[in-house]
Amino acid sequence: MAEALEEANSGLNRTLKDLFAGAVGGVAQVLIGQPFDIVKVRLQTTTQYKGALDCASQILKNEGAAAFYKGTLTPLIGIGACVSVQFGAFNYARRAFEAQNASSPSTSTLEAPKPLTYSQYYAAGAFAGVSNTLLSSPIEHIRIRLQTQPHSAAAGRLYAGPLDCIRKLSRSPNVPLGLYRGTAVTLLREAQAYGFWFLTFEYLMQSDVARNRITRKDVPTWKIAFYGGLAGEVLWISSYPFDVVKSKMQTDGLGEGKQRYKSMRDAFAQTFRQEGLGGFWRGIGPTLLRALPVSAGTFATVELVMRMIT
Repeated sequence: MAEALEEANSGLNRTLKDLFAGAVGGVAQVLIGQPFDIVKVRLQTTTQYKGALDCASQILKNEGAAAFYKGTLTPLIGIGACVSVQFGAFNYARRAFEAQNASSPSTSTLEAPKPLTYSQYYAAGAFAGVSNTLLSSPIEHIRIRLQTQPHSAAAGRLYAGPLDCIRKLSRSPNVPLGLYRGTAVTLLREAQAYGFWFLTFEYLMQSDVARNRITRKDVPTWKIAFYGGLAGEVLWISSYPFDVVKSKMQTDGLGEGKQRYKSMRDAFAQTFRQEGLGGFWRGIGPTLLRALPVSAGTFATVELVMRMIT
């Protein structure tokens, strides 16, 4: 009984540490990546810009430098929670797979537990993405609405801020079809993206550990950041078309007669019909540019925090 209680407390402590480290990493992610993200969303949802540089220049000229951090409050709180859930869920699934491998009939009690296979790492990452969707879908919807609305009330600004946006989306026409619009494609994006994100990072870290015959704690910070940055590139390359469709659906009109896209499938079909395959990759340049420092900062922060608290 005492052993079971001790094991439960140990598991809870590990989960709380994972959640805390993820939250700190999420704050770093937002502060580094927000200016890149607003350019990405504008390019995905409108054709008025010639490219990323033109988009950034027009935002700076017409809206000022502060516009690059429009809608930051919501993701600063929300993305911190999302990344916390991502790392908490990933490590929960990873430990479950480790326990499963340890109990395998082919594993001797004298042998070290079998490491996770790469398919198991992908599955643990996908689980993290799916677990995160309930939070990420409305948070990203609010952020995108705030990022793409006109700069001033005179120009037709729709939302006074995050809370006003939440209220209006929840009434348009209701929470599932308003605030949570685009959740199905968000679920697909999150599973694919975070499956490859964690898989890539773990593959690079384990390869380094094996190649140099060191422990994970001996991997220098600059390498952790570099591997994290590469994982961020893979994340977006593997999931970007889903993200484009998500952005289109979450900037669409709300309510009967105002929606351009009837469903996720219709959004895919219209994008392909009107823009071709290239339409699914609009804005990929600034996205990949953003992904390198953002993902590097996230993994480096999480690893450093975990080393400090364990």
